[in-house]
Amino acid sequence: MVFSRFFNFMSHDMAIDLGTANTVVYLRGRGIVLNEPSVVAIETINGQKRVKAVGDDAKLMMGKTPDSIQAIRPLRDGVIADIDVAEEMIKHFIRKVHGKQRFMRPQIVICVPSGSTSVERRAIRDAAQNAGASQVWLIEEPMAAAIGADMPVTEPIGSMVVDIGGGTTEVAVLSLRGLAYTTSVRVGGDKMDEAIVSYVRRNHNLLIGESTAERIKQEVGVAKAPIDGIGVTIHIKGRDLVNGVPKEIQINQGQIAEALSEPVGTIVEGVRIALENTAPELAADIVDQGIVLTGGGALLTGIDEVLRDETGLPVMIADDPLTCVAIGTGRALEDPIFRGVLHSA
Repeated sequence: MVFSRFFNFMSHDMAIDLGTANTVVYLRGRGIVLNEPSVVAIETINGQKRVKAVGDDAKLMMGKTPDSIQAIRPLRDGVIADIDVAEEMIKHFIRKVHGKQRFMRPQIVICVPSGSTSVERRAIRDAAQNAGASQVWLIEEPMAAAIGADMPVTEPIGSMVVDIGGGTTEVAVLSLRGLAYTTSVRVGGDKMDEAIVSYVRRNHNLLIGESTAERIKQEVGVAKAPIDGIGVTIHIKGRDLVNGVPKEIQINQGQIAEALSEPVGTIVEGVRIALENTAPELAADIVDQGIVLTGGGALLTGIDEVLRDETGLPVMIADDPLTCVAIGTGRALEDPIFRGVLHSA
């Protein structure tokens, strides 16, 4: 027994929330040990490509690189878009977690969007195996989010989780370790950033980058307009499309709410569709249990109020929405009670 506990403590097995925006790594017995952007900077010298930076360092380079360096996000819409770069990113994070020590090939649990295809799942499995995994298990993101949010997924009780990530929004009704209904909407934080870029360009003739749009969303982003229609004002900088010179303008929360109305509306529609397709007995449970929001998008001010107004149901934000998926994936790795929710890749 003592040896078993020591082995588990020293285990190299890990759970990875391989997100479009951020990658979070959970190590068995230690919890979350890494949380960095899913970005890789590739440098090309004399036709040869090499990894220059990964994670936080690479994120700082986005939009500011010379021609010889390219900052790449290997995941789009929750799935791998560039398998070679994703492989390098996973390898880097494994090395960073374990240091330079030699270690056994770990078992890895990775979460995937519920709507991902078999080809997309195979790409994730191959990337993890090539990065050094001895065995790869997959878990659907909404199930991992529900486990991480301490929802009663093992009981015969219907509950709904809405996981708003960087690339996708996962909406699921869960009961008895299974997904009674699930839908994956390819709208998330990235689409919100794109909506802000498009709005500023269309209404102010100002071109801003993704990083600026993300900062606007985080600092003053709202899902519904303030009572006075204006709210907080923020200064933003970009390139004037008329004169071609740098320029600074002001933008307010009312305008941001208008810019985000389309992606927020798409998320609300996804929740509506899920509710319409939920069995009556499970729907009755959801009236009591309410809807739980997880993922970075749950931090958008007012998103819970919009869903509450549109559905008439109680809507709660998980205690730590950013890490819910990683924590749930880690618990599925550690706790035998959740082993039934894992799938062999």
